[in-house]
Amino acid sequence: MSAAADVAPGDAAGGTATSTAPGGTAPAAAPATTSGARRLAGLGRRAAPGAAGVLGIVAVWWLGAVTVLADSTLPTPLGVLQGFAADGVGFYVTHLSVTLQEAVRGFAVGNGLALLLASLVLLVPALERLIMQVAVISYCLPLVAITPILYIVIGPPPSGEPSGTAVVLAALSVFFTTVVGAVLGFRSADPASLDVVTVFGGGRWQQLVRVRLVAALPGIIGALQVAAPAALLGAILGEYIGGVDRGVGPALVNAGQSLNAERAWGIALVCGLVAGAGYGLFALLARLVTPWAGGREGGAS
Repeated sequence: MSAAADVAPGDAAGGTATSTAPGGTAPAAAPATTSGARRLAGLGRRAAPGAAGVLGIVAVWWLGAVTVLADSTLPTPLGVLQGFAADGVGFYVTHLSVTLQEAVRGFAVGNGLALLLASLVLLVPALERLIMQVAVISYCLPLVAITPILYIVIGPPPSGEPSGTAVVLAALSVFFTTVVGAVLGFRSADPASLDVVTVFGGGRWQQLVRVRLVAALPGIIGALQVAAPAALLGAILGEYIGGVDRGVGPALVNAGQSLNAERAWGIALVCGLVAGAGYGLFALLARLVTPWAGGREGGAS
């Protein structure tokens, strides 16, 4: 009778059994809180080395600017921040918006063409040698040397519009990496899964869509992760001779000609932050789309 009296009403109705400590205090049932704390702690441990490295670089930069390089034009971090405030956010938005348009267009064209040709390598193996040679040639082309040629062929853009030369250079900057990453990813497919598709009457196209594409996702996203900063760099290089009157390239040229070191450093740092954001965006996409990669099981980190 006493055992039955100890059963809570919720337990008799099929609810979750709970126990009470002798002092009448309920136990701390917070597994979600504990899991969240572990995630935050893990995130902090991963971010700590990077944050320490950034702080170390800033400290060395500042120390060098006020000591051994005091007589040079190297600005201090505080001077760069003051220059950023003096120029205003509008200055950076005006120029960076054009460069980002060029980088995004080149990113889409270069990676789209790379994925198409990588798929052809699997669908038509006879084309592999030709496609890989084209990829290697595109990688070996000196971008600075071909920029004037591209500018002559493409011509200057309308005032305030993105440069076609910069778009082409951004596309060339990402093409090789994505071709190689995609081909290697397609070939990493499980042979047994490919045999299953073949047994059920599927050909190379079915193998590509149903098996190889899933297997290649980590490699493709990893290539896109590297391609994001490369596209921005290619667009900036194209702007130097691309005939644009707005963009990061012209802004850097003007800052150099006017010996405005604070503005030049500010533009460079903003570009670095944008490139890092692009890299981080695809890193986050990789964690969401391919949770099985990198030793994680079921998306757990």
